[in-house]
Amino acid sequence: MRRSRITAYVTSLLLATGLALTGAAATQAQAATGGYVALGDSYSSGVGAGSYISSSGSCDRSTNAYPYLWNAAHSPSSFSFLACSGATTDDVLSGQLGSLSSSTALVSITIGGNDAGFADVMTTCVLSSDSTCLSRISTAEAYVDSTLPGKLDDVYDAITAKAPNAKVVVLGYPRFYKLGTTCLGLSSTKRSAINNAADYIDTAIAKRAADHGFVFGDVRTTFTGHEICSGSSWLHSVNWLDIGESYHPTAAGQSGGYLPVLTSNA
Repeated sequence: MRRSRITAYVTSLLLATGLALTGAAATQAQAATGGYVALGDSYSSGVGAGSYISSSGSCDRSTNAYPYLWNAAHSPSSFSFLACSGATTDDVLSGQLGSLSSSTALVSITIGGNDAGFADVMTTCVLSSDSTCLSRISTAEAYVDSTLPGKLDDVYDAITAKAPNAKVVVLGYPRFYKLGTTCLGLSSTKRSAINNAADYIDTAIAKRAADHGFVFGDVRTTFTGHEICSGSSWLHSVNWLDIGESYHPTAAGQSGGYLPVLTSNA
């Protein structure tokens, strides 16, 4: 009697394990058979990561960007890499949604930074005084409060309408600076304000993503210890030879900062 109970227990355990493995395999198979569409701005296209695809032109899509790396590792049934340098929410709506369909299984996107004036904020903070920098950041944060949520809603609604079966991973932006260290360049006041601004926009994006049932991928965790001034930065500081790469992830930032976050949430 005791042996039969043990046998029954082991049998049920093996059966449960088998079902769990079968379920996991089915999930992986479903992910592999669906298409992947990568949308967004320069943080998704891979500006700063080098190895740009010539056919992408000024969009500067990189083979070192996290969407390209995820595609190479997972081989989805189709891959549309549409993220573009400088893209705003309006650009996504007008030019990046054509590949979405009911067969799309995964969508990734970074968007919102250019709407809030990312390039102008950083230019102002690099070239102007502390007070002027803080004033420009305050203007950007006011935009994040008043206007950006509606812009994000428009994009997220459009993605849902065109790809109703897709899992959507909305990735945020990293903090730029490691604080509390001796570092040439911007003042500690500017560095702290810029980091706070990254937190500010990430908080807004995360809320809109959650309200739409999307996953927010927080890259601040993976970039911790690899900010500018860390000694092991995954972000470009000001690059006077290629100003467009300034404050964008390096190839290591794409593979070590962004890719793991997409992979864990896809």
